[in-house]
Amino acid sequence: MIVRNIFKERVIAVVKKIPKGKTMSYGEVAARAGSPQASRGVGAIMRTNKDKSVPCHRVIRSDG
Repeated sequence: MIVRNIFKERVIAVVKKIPKGKTMSYGEVAARAGSPQASRGVGAIMRTNKDKSVPCHRVIRSDG
């Protein structure tokens, strides 16, 4: 559980740094958060996010 919370914090930090008007794929976010194979985990985190300061709409599928 602790590892998941650390990953979630890293994902949120990466997503908050995505500039306005830019996007990033789930895989890119996972890689920058330190777990390149965890793109589905990023999706789960974004799906359950309730914090309005996190721009979840900037995270997209790799095929656009």
